[in-house]
Amino acid sequence: MNIQDLIRPNIKALKPYSSARDEFQGNTDAMVFLDANENPFENGVNRYPDPQQRTLKSILSEIKKVSVKNILLGNGSDEVLDLIFRAFCEPNQDNIIILPPTYGMYEVLANLNAVEIKKVNLNKDFQPRVETILNVANSNSKVLFLCSPNNPTGNSFSKESIENLLKKFNGLVVIDEAYIDFSNEKSWLQRLEEFPNLIVTQTLSKAYGMAGIRLGICYASHEIIRVLNNIKPPYNVNELTQQKAWEQLKQKEVTTYQIKSILEGRDNLISELKQINFVTKIYPSDANFVLVKVDDATKRYNQLIEKGIVTRNRTSQPGCENCLRFTVGTPDENKKLIKELKTLT
Repeated sequence: MNIQDLIRPNIKALKPYSSARDEFQGNTDAMVFLDANENPFENGVNRYPDPQQRTLKSILSEIKKVSVKNILLGNGSDEVLDLIFRAFCEPNQDNIIILPPTYGMYEVLANLNAVEIKKVNLNKDFQPRVETILNVANSNSKVLFLCSPNNPTGNSFSKESIENLLKKFNGLVVIDEAYIDFSNEKSWLQRLEEFPNLIVTQTLSKAYGMAGIRLGICYASHEIIRVLNNIKPPYNVNELTQQKAWEQLKQKEVTTYQIKSILEGRDNLISELKQINFVTKIYPSDANFVLVKVDDATKRYNQLIEKGIVTRNRTSQPGCENCLRFTVGTPDENKKLIKELKTLT
């Protein structure tokens, strides 16, 4: 596959914006910066942030065992996904393929970018229907989105299915690994060199506990990263986000402890949910949440709201009729959820 054939012609011809911080890349020690029209009075954030987030990328590179050249950072994963649309999908011409039930922003971003959406619902086990996907794809199918572990179902897609799609789909395959840190399955990061059409997105919003700073991560070939870098806003990740991210990333023991606690909480929650009489099915989860089928999802959702507990009603999603999604909370929050569920009639 030639990635150049997938890039929109106007993006190929685009001359990227060059910021002041891009142009000067020498030693910054003892330098007087009069190049970017900044306020000169130091307050910690009076200077523009590093547009390439070099310090943060180096830390991620060490943790994830991926070269800095294969990393792009965005203002949340949503910006990363939007950049993929802008770089590779021609409006009113190309299409993307999504596999409902799945993360809703794929569809929103497609509509924003005037890109057709082809939907191939997951099978009854919430796995991709590989042959159907390949049959639905055509010469204008630019991107296939795979959310694994999947939101809202919680399960991981089979390795065989993903590998088959990577080999046979004639476009980009984006594997959204927002929940990979809660799964026993291996990340697809280590196979980037094997599949030139592979893009892996991750986030610091889940396992790393930094949803509030909005930092999304894209891993792909140097060729793909270079294209996305050319079209991203020059200072898309602000200084405070960069500082908070690298401070938190260095606290490995905190993240390890919190993931362990969430996984234990997930197991305990599943065990307790089995005792609730109106719970009819509990789906396997590789994420920090559990999808549960109940007798009447809307009724139970509203009852929990009255008890001061907010869950997610997923009953409108394909294959998720009468399903609620419970995020794993703290031990006390999980206990409160189970206590209140047991009182509902």
